[in-house]
Parts: sequence; C-alpha cells; structure tokens
Amino acid sequence: MIRKIIQIDTEQCNGCGACAAACHEGAIGMVDGKAKLLRDDYCDGLGDCLPTCPTGAITFVEREAAAYDAKAVAAHMQKKTGGCPGQQMRKLDPERRETTGKTERGVSRLAQWPCQIKLVPVNAPYFEGADLLIAADCTAYAYAGIHEDFMRGKITLVGCPKLDSVDYSEKLTEIVRGNDIRSITVLRMEVPCCGGIEMAVAKALTDSGKAIPTQVVTLSVDGRILSAHIR
Repeated sequence: MIRKIIQIDTEQCNGCGACAAACHEGAIGMVDGKAKLLRDDYCDGLGDCLPTCPTGAITFVEREAAAYDAKAVAAHMQKKTGGCPGQQMRKLDPERRETTGKTERGVSRLAQWPCQIKLVPVNAPYFEGADLLIAADCTAYAYAGIHEDFMRGKITLVGCPKLDSVDYSEKLTEIVRGNDIRSITVLRMEVPCCGGIEMAVAKALTDSGKAIPTQVVTLSVDGRILSAHIR
C-alpha cells in the first residue's frame, strides 16, 4: 500500500539517538551509530520522532510500505531490551473487577492500556465498535465520579494539548478513520487551553470524513458540569 512513512537521511544523522527514544513503537533503532527505520510495519506515520531530530535528518515520504501493525509493535516492544513496559498494549476487564477488585472506593472503569493519546496504538483491536471518551488530563482530578459517569463502557483517551505541545488531530484522525467508532464524548475543563482537545476532535472528524455522534462536556475547576452539548 502507498502510505506516509518516515525517511532517515543517514548523511545528516549525527547519531544522537533522540528519535529512537521518542518513537513509542520502537520503529527506529541505532545501527552502526546511525538511526535506522527497523521495519515499515512498526512505523505509524505520525512522526513523534521528527521534532526531536536536531539535524533535520527525518522527513515524511509517501511510498509503498507495509501497513502499520499494532500487534507486531506490541510484541516487538515486549521483547525489546530497555523498552518501556508501561507502553505495552493491554485490554482490561472492568466488569471482572466489579466482583474481584472492588474496594470501598469503587471500581476502576479503565478498559485499556495505554490511555495517553500520544502512546495509544491507532489500530488497537479495542477501538472496533468502541464508544470513545477523549478527556483532558485535569478532568479526572476535578470530577470525582469520572469512572462511573464517563469512563464506564468506553475506551478512554487522555491528554493535555498545552503540556504535550502537540496537535492531537492527526492521530485522532487515524483512529477515527481506521476503526468503527460508534460515539465520542469529549470531556474538557472550562479553561481556554482545553479548547485544543475539543478542536482536535472536531478536525479529526472533518478530516476522516466520518459523521460520528459527538458530545462535548465542560467541567468547572471545582468539578461541576457547566455544559453538555452535541456537536
């Protein structure tokens, strides 16, 4: 298939390794002191590595390449020496925790790992037929009932466009375009910077060409629901 994928200019590469550290899928490795794309199907084409390169050696190209393979990436990262175990993809079972993991404080409704927008694989199997909750980081701290009122029965993605200094719309576009998403709930704070996560979802829907029922819920900093509207 023809798709967007990274290309590394070995002449420009200074061997610093910053791109390999920034690649969440382990697609880049250091070979003979230079960065190298190890396998096409490890590269999701989103380019988290690009801004880390001090010499501009990494660019996007459109070429014939194997499709991104989330399962192969998960297996690769599990075997990779020095890989981060916290990024390994897992499907969780909140309903099982209803009976085996319940405490006086309640039950976690997180249905998958990882949950950070930057880390989640775009073709993870749990996206098929999913209802998405796309939440700003601070919402979990402001709203005590987030697990039962918003996360229950949903795949949860979290992020902060201000702290991450990224535009999530490209990755969200790939998630929406490549999977059968049934609905989206955006949970944001009242502060202006949280508008970035709402705008990223709106752009992802436009760019993917899909019409998916979407609700935007805004919370106050003291945990009250200020508004809830359908986009």
